[in-house]
Amino acid sequence: MKVDNNTVDKLADLAKLGFDEGAKKEIIGDLNKILSFVEKLNELNTDNVEPLIYMTNETNILRKDKVVQGTTQAQALKNAPEKDSDYILVPKVLGKE
Repeated sequence: MKVDNNTVDKLADLAKLGFDEGAKKEIIGDLNKILSFVEKLNELNTDNVEPLIYMTNETNILRKDKVVQGTTQAQALKNAPEKDSDYILVPKVLGKE
């Protein structure tokens, strides 16, 4: 498979990106290098190779969760630009439309 201008245009459209002609040429070259590397990997004989699920034999050692007091309501209201007695006031973001 070779990458050409049409392929880059399709990828750019899907990713909502725009490229000038110079950038397109670089992207085509880079994608063709990646594809040729993957094709080279396909030449390897992996018949007797077990699939690798984990990179190491280590297991996760997780700490116990501790409940700690975070920001109190009074502290949050103290730093709020607009507030009433109990709540932070924010601009309306939804209309009736």
